[in-house]
Amino acid sequence: MLDDPIAVPLLGADFKVDREMQKHPIARAFRAFMVARSRYAEDNLAAAAASGVRQYVVLGAGLDTFAYRNPYSDLHVFEVDFPATQEWKRGLLRSAGIREPAGLTFVPLDFDCQTLAGGLGQTSFDFNRPAFFSWLGVVPYLTLAAFRGTLDLIAGLPTGSGVSFDYALSDEELSPRRRLARAALSARVAAVGEPFRLFLRSEQLDNELKSAGFQRIEQLDTDDLNARYFACRDDGLALPEEGLGKLASGWV
Repeated sequence: MLDDPIAVPLLGADFKVDREMQKHPIARAFRAFMVARSRYAEDNLAAAAASGVRQYVVLGAGLDTFAYRNPYSDLHVFEVDFPATQEWKRGLLRSAGIREPAGLTFVPLDFDCQTLAGGLGQTSFDFNRPAFFSWLGVVPYLTLAAFRGTLDLIAGLPTGSGVSFDYALSDEELSPRRRLARAALSARVAAVGEPFRLFLRSEQLDNELKSAGFQRIEQLDTDDLNARYFACRDDGLALPEEGLGKLASGWV
């Protein structure tokens, strides 16, 4: 489904897999969602690369490993993240003996002080050429203004550009049980200083992408993702019926 030989070595020799925790339904659900969203973004990147896109921007890169298993020799990867987070990752890479590839540029960016356009503008990123963006695990933490600003930047790039991301549904699209579960999760992330800020209705998300100028839009829900990525598995791994959010893409 998603072959990633880098992830475990990156976490270091002290990382231990908790087999019992892995079996917990919530842990399985989150693992399925995180794998599905990465596979979805990389599938769309593959289509973009086949059409000639040679710039890939990973927004909120965190411990994303694509750049270290990049199969496209002429695709340049730009990892955008908070400076301290980026330094932590680079330390893990050094400790694991994982080489930083030549086709990778780190873009340390503090959004309180600098815009995405400003950060990319200090690198070799070419605003006159199309680019594909992945934006995973970030949107729920943004303000609506910040979300729109990033969409506007991507939609302003040349034809062939695109973005894939995940987002959290508004309460009115959730069942009472799912609202309670998210309220508990919201409290936990708020307690560590990273509160959820942005929830969107499916129709609202379509309108945001159209207003920004995207010409083609796709949204995938739990049923779509299970049919695409988890059908016929013999281990039962799949997304729960109520889902953990949606995946979306827009193309210029």
